[in-house]
Amino acid sequence: MINTSKSAVAESTVAASVPGEKSPPTSVQARAVKSKLLGGSLTLLAGSGLVGVTNLVYNVAAARLLGPSGFAHATAVYTILMLMSGITLSFQVVCAKYVAKTTSPEERAIVFATLHQRSWLAGISIGLLLFLVERPLTAYLNLPDPVLISLLALGTAFYVPLGVRRGYIQGIHAFGPLAVNFMLEGLVRVGGVFLLIGLGMGVRGAVFASVIAVIVSYFAALPSPGLTTFSFRKIVVSFREGLQAIVFFSGQTVINNFDIVLVKHFFPPAEAGFYAAIALVGRLVNMCAWSVVNTMFPVSAGSGNNEESEGNPVLFTSLFLVFLILTVLIFGLWLVPSFLWKTLFGAHFNLGNYGALAPLLILYAITTGVYSLSSVIITYEMSRKIANTSWLQLAFSGALALGIYILHKTLHQVILIQLVLMILLLVVLMVPLLRNHLTSPAPLVYSSLRLQRLLTEEEVMAEFLRSEFHHPEFDEYRHEFDAVVRHPDLNNSRENAVRQALLFLRRGAMWRELPADTRWFEVELRTEDLARIRFFPRAQWRRVAQGSFYLTDVVERIRLQLNSSFHDEFFVKLRSLSSSVQENLINPTVLLIGVDNTGPLTILDGNHRMAAAMLGQSSEVLNRLHFICGFSPEMTRCCWYATNVNTLLRYFKNLVRYVSYDPESDIDRFQEDSL
Repeated sequence: MINTSKSAVAESTVAASVPGEKSPPTSVQARAVKSKLLGGSLTLLAGSGLVGVTNLVYNVAAARLLGPSGFAHATAVYTILMLMSGITLSFQVVCAKYVAKTTSPEERAIVFATLHQRSWLAGISIGLLLFLVERPLTAYLNLPDPVLISLLALGTAFYVPLGVRRGYIQGIHAFGPLAVNFMLEGLVRVGGVFLLIGLGMGVRGAVFASVIAVIVSYFAALPSPGLTTFSFRKIVVSFREGLQAIVFFSGQTVINNFDIVLVKHFFPPAEAGFYAAIALVGRLVNMCAWSVVNTMFPVSAGSGNNEESEGNPVLFTSLFLVFLILTVLIFGLWLVPSFLWKTLFGAHFNLGNYGALAPLLILYAITTGVYSLSSVIITYEMSRKIANTSWLQLAFSGALALGIYILHKTLHQVILIQLVLMILLLVVLMVPLLRNHLTSPAPLVYSSLRLQRLLTEEEVMAEFLRSEFHHPEFDEYRHEFDAVVRHPDLNNSRENAVRQALLFLRRGAMWRELPADTRWFEVELRTEDLARIRFFPRAQWRRVAQGSFYLTDVVERIRLQLNSSFHDEFFVKLRSLSSSVQENLINPTVLLIGVDNTGPLTILDGNHRMAAAMLGQSSEVLNRLHFICGFSPEMTRCCWYATNVNTLLRYFKNLVRYVSYDPESDIDRFQEDSL
C-alpha cells in the first residue's frame, strides 16, 4: 500500500561508496558529473512520477473499496514489511557498491551470485519469523485476520532478493530499466487490487495484490545475471560498510513507517485509516525526492575524492533538485481544494471532529520533505565514506518513536512531533556540512612572491579609488574632486581623508572587512604565480566558474564561450576591456589579498581587468598591470578572502555596526571647508 510504493523507490537508493582513482578536476569532468546526475534524476523522476500515479490509484481504490478501517488494516501490514526492509536495503546497498567498483562482467557476476544467494537465505528466514509471530502481531495491530501476516511473510521471501537484483541494475547505472521495473510493479499492483477485491477477497485481496507485484518485479528485474547462478562465491565485504547500511536503513524505515504502526495501535480503525490516507501523500513526496538520491549515489561515488571541485557539485545540485521538487509538490497540494480530497477518498474519510484533511496533508508533506533533505546529506556521505550520520539518524528515529508513544492525543499532535524532530535533525546535519563545505580548506603553498616595496594605506586607497571613480555613485563629485583622485598628494592629510570618504561611498563595507594589521606591498607577478590567483565567488563569476574560481580555470571557460556569447553583457565587457588593456587605456592596478606571500591570493579589485589581460594571451600585456597585495595572518577572517559561515556573520555584524555611517556627510563637510 502506502509504504510499498515508498520503499520501492527507497530500496533502489544504493551505489558504490568506494570512490574511483582520483583524477585532476576539470570543467569537463564537472559538467559530466552534473549531466549524469541530472539525466539519471530526470529518468528516475519520470519513472517515480508514473509509479506515484499508479500507487495513488491503487491506494485510492483500496481506500474507497475497503473503507477507512479496511484501508488501515492493509496499510499496517505493509508497514511491518517496510520495517523489515532495513535488511533488504542493506543487501541492496552492498550489492550496488561492489558492482559499481568492479569493471569486468565476470567479477560483477560473482558479486551478484554471492549476495543473491545470501539474500534468499535472509528472505526465507524473515518469512519464517513472521509466520512464528503472526498471532502476536495480529493482536498488537488489531488486525481482523492472521492470514494477512502469512501473506506478508510470502512477499518478504521475494522482497529481499528483489533488492539485490535492483541493486545490480543501479550499480551499472541502468536507470531506465530500473524505472521500468518500478512502473511494472505499480501496474501489477493496481490491476491486482481491482481484480482481487472485486472477487470478494477484501483486505486479503489488497495485500495479495502487492505480493504478486513483488514476485513479478523480481523475475522482470533486468538486466542482471541469470537466476540459476547460485553457487557459493567468496567476496570480501567490509563489516563497517555492512553495518553502516543496516544502521542507516533501520533508522530510515523507522522514521518513514513507525508512526503508522503506532497510530494503528493507539487510535480507532477509522482514525488510523484517515491517517493512512494522509501518509499516502507524504510518501508520494518522498518518492519523487528519492529519485534524485537514487541517482546521486553512483554519481557521487564515481566523482572522485576531491570534495570541493567534484563532490560539492553533486551534493548541492542534489539538494537544489530535491528542494525544487518538494516546493512544486507541496505548492500543488496546497492548491487542491479540500472537497476534492473528500471526493477522491470517499465520504468515509470525512471525519469532521478529527480535523480537516487538507491542512494535515500539507503538514505531513512538509515533514516528509524536511526529512528528504536530511536523507540527501546522509546518503551523500555514505556514498563517499563510512559516515557517522547514520547513527545520528538512528538516534532520531528512536526519539520519534518515543515521542509519538508519549504524545499521541490527536493526529495533528503526532505529525507535529515528527516535524519538530525532522527540523532538528536537518539543522544538526547542516552545521557540520556548512563547516566542511563552506570553510576554506588548508591553503596551498606556492613559491614566494617578489615584494618590491612597502606601501602606505593611503596610497592603496588612492589606487583603489582611481579604478572606481568612473562609477555613477561619483557623478556629482567627479568635477570637484577629479584632481584629488587623478593626481593625489599623499602627504596632504585633508586629501587623504577626502579620498577615504569617497572610497567608502562605494566600497566602505568591503574595506572595513580587511584586517587592521594588513600590510600592503607592490609586487612583481610572474607567469607561474597566476595559478595561485582566484576570483571572489560573486555575481557573474559564479555563473562562469562552474565550481573552481581560480584565475586560470575561469579564463579557460570564458575563452570557450567568448566568441559565441555576442550579446551577453558580461562577455561584451570583457571583449572591450581586452583591447583597452592592450592599449593602456584603463587603470592598470589590480588589488590582491592573502595571508602571506606563499599562499593563494584573491582579487579584491580588478577582476575584469585581470581576466581581460589573460584573454589577450600576451605576456607584455600582463607585464603592464600593476599589482598590489595586502597580507595579514588574520585574512582568513575576511569574507572577501575566505567565504564561510563565520566570515559572513562577521560581515553582517559590521553592516549593522556601521548602518548609521553616511560617507556623503563627510564629503559634504569637506566641500563646505573648501568654500
